[in-house]
Amino acid sequence: MKNRLILIALMLVTAMPASPYPIDGYWTTGISRLLRLQLVLDGSIKETAPIKGAQKSILDIALNLTNSRGDSLETLPKPDAAMQKSITSIFPNLDESYSLSVLEITEGKPMRLAQLQPKRGYQPGSVGKLAVICGLFAELQSLYPDSFEKRQELLKTTMIRAGRWAIPNEHTVPIFDPKTRKFEKRILKESDVFSLYEWADHMLSVSSNGAASVVWREAVLMRAFGEDYPVSEEVATEYFKTTPKSKLTEIGMAVVNDPLRAAGITEDEWRLGSLFTSEAKKLLPGSGGSTATTQGMLKFMVALERGKLVDTASSLEIKRLMYMTDRRIRYAGAAVLKDAAVYFKSGSLYGCTPEEGYICEKYKGNKQNYMNSVAIVEHPDGTTYLVALMSNVLKKNSSSDHYGLASQIDRIVWK
Repeated sequence: MKNRLILIALMLVTAMPASPYPIDGYWTTGISRLLRLQLVLDGSIKETAPIKGAQKSILDIALNLTNSRGDSLETLPKPDAAMQKSITSIFPNLDESYSLSVLEITEGKPMRLAQLQPKRGYQPGSVGKLAVICGLFAELQSLYPDSFEKRQELLKTTMIRAGRWAIPNEHTVPIFDPKTRKFEKRILKESDVFSLYEWADHMLSVSSNGAASVVWREAVLMRAFGEDYPVSEEVATEYFKTTPKSKLTEIGMAVVNDPLRAAGITEDEWRLGSLFTSEAKKLLPGSGGSTATTQGMLKFMVALERGKLVDTASSLEIKRLMYMTDRRIRYAGAAVLKDAAVYFKSGSLYGCTPEEGYICEKYKGNKQNYMNSVAIVEHPDGTTYLVALMSNVLKKNSSSDHYGLASQIDRIVWK
């Protein structure tokens, strides 16, 4: 009887027009992990449900600064003296490498900014994937300037094989079969095929490097082929094989960096310079290296909330894709945020050099050890703020420090 009811429910929802997500977004996007989460919430799959803050519907997610308050943020305000003092007081005992930008945008309250070394440049790591998703939506807007529905349909129906671009990759991705309900988490294979929507979700929800390179590749193909996109795998392979590498680099870097410049983020504040997998870098060489600042990332979030990343519909969709319905880590994992909606991206990059008596470990590099977090936090009582945190603490996994800082920053904003 239970299976029959589930089948009837699925048939009814399939017949419905586009309905909400993130968790209830399978019907709009075709992202299969969202259907599984919905079935968990419904009790059809016996598993621990996502925390309260991760259970928002698409109808609950909105941009916060599309009004005159957003217009006032054409440039960032001066730091609020009281908030700045409180923020500065929590860092004296931490490594000098920390950089922070935090902006409270709670409705009905004055907007308050506090910063610490906001213009210091860091390797963004996986936070750079936000530039890739922005680049993808910019190319979609070029293809269908008058119809966001057509952009969504392309994302949902265009099936893409990973190929060499997705390897090597250490992050596992969630794979759920709606028919059999088989679920697994595994590393990507060259033969994997997902819709463009699912590739984008893999890139952001679990930070798959392979997915990021695939999404970047497709954005380049959109720029190159225009209205003829999507193209066959054979045509795409021939394009990357025969186009001069210098031309590929020019297009590839423009695709992900042009939208940042259009949003008022300078090259020194944030630029992306190479793809995320070694095989992809061979096929499309990068240029100039990657760098980012917390000020640049704060500007990104402000532009997002203002609806200025590509356009309003694209900004809202990017925000939905950033919504954390899966396991929260690092900054977003702080217990004080469990009831809050968190739109999040984390990134890390570590490297080691030979040193007597030192054994290289993951996230404990002695040469470089970047750990970065970008978050939009929305509490149930309306308290809302944007925060970018970056660090380069050598020989130490800074995850616990980021977790602790999240609690302290949250208390300061509330106070």
